[in-house]
Amino acid sequence: MKLTVDAPGSVNIIRTYTPAGFRIGQRDCAGSVIVSAGTLIENWRPRDIAEMEMADLEPALALAPEVLLIGSGARQVFPGRELLAALHEAKVGFEVMNTGAACRTYNVMLAEGRAVVAALLPDRR
Repeated sequence: MKLTVDAPGSVNIIRTYTPAGFRIGQRDCAGSVIVSAGTLIENWRPRDIAEMEMADLEPALALAPEVLLIGSGARQVFPGRELLAALHEAKVGFEVMNTGAACRTYNVMLAEGRAVVAALLPDRR
């Protein structure tokens, strides 16, 4: 799916996503990523929402997001209760959605100037 949002070139806009990865700005990223306006973390460890742990989200939380978007793949699948409880305890706003919705929401929030971070798993179908 092709996504388009006009913003300054130094901002990490998600241009496209496929089952294999993402095009963020002018960079092709295979596999899972964490992305914010000014930071891109490639080769992020989890490949599936079931294996995601709080330690995996520490780099995203270190970016001090107003909202953390978690893209769970082709379908919306929630992580385990322990991870959800830890996110609530960390007092960070978060949303879990399928990766396509997370990419679109990230771009909209980015265009609004919000402090958004997306932790995205590819759409492995």
